[in-house]
Amino acid sequence: MAAYLVFPLAAVVGYLAGSIPFGLLLTRAAGLGDIRQVGSGNIGATNVLRTGRKDLALATLLLDSLKAGLVALGFGLLGGAELGLVAGAAAFIGHCYPIWLGFKGGKGVATFAGLLPFVSLPAFYVAAPVWFGIFALTRISSLAALTAAALVAPGAWLVEEVMHRPHNWFVLLGLAALSVFVFWTHRANLGRLLKGTEPRFGSSKAKPDA
Repeated sequence: MAAYLVFPLAAVVGYLAGSIPFGLLLTRAAGLGDIRQVGSGNIGATNVLRTGRKDLALATLLLDSLKAGLVALGFGLLGGAELGLVAGAAAFIGHCYPIWLGFKGGKGVATFAGLLPFVSLPAFYVAAPVWFGIFALTRISSLAALTAAALVAPGAWLVEEVMHRPHNWFVLLGLAALSVFVFWTHRANLGRLLKGTEPRFGSSKAKPDA
């Protein structure tokens, strides 16, 4: 397939896959109503967990990750890491701005994480332990997400340097752009972090917005 067709195809398929609101579908199927009326109103796994259903939250996390990971894997096998990144990035955009929900979706952390192993293993090796480490220490999911996102591209570059691997600048710059997008979707959280008012996970002192 011609390159001028396959890249737009990857973007469209990725966006449509990313637009599937698994958190909303799973909670509705479980009889929990509209997840957008719970907690922060977010459709992601963190807000699903606030329903008390850890199984649904885990399923949402996995599915939100896989919808980016699978399109990145599929198109990556078809046309390399660059094409996989386009598909995965489009899935990220679709999750944040799903056409089915009036372009009001999630914040994209799980979807971003899901594409990393299939477009840049060095980035995944950096982001995963950083997220778990920061969250374990602080219990603030937004801080963990923002810290991991900030380190994705420079961390991947550093790992490649240490391993004497050639840099794929298309992928590195694409990941950096997605990391900036994560900061945009978390702009309200970032404001509270700077003020010291961002609630820790499990706290009921303030309305969550993760």
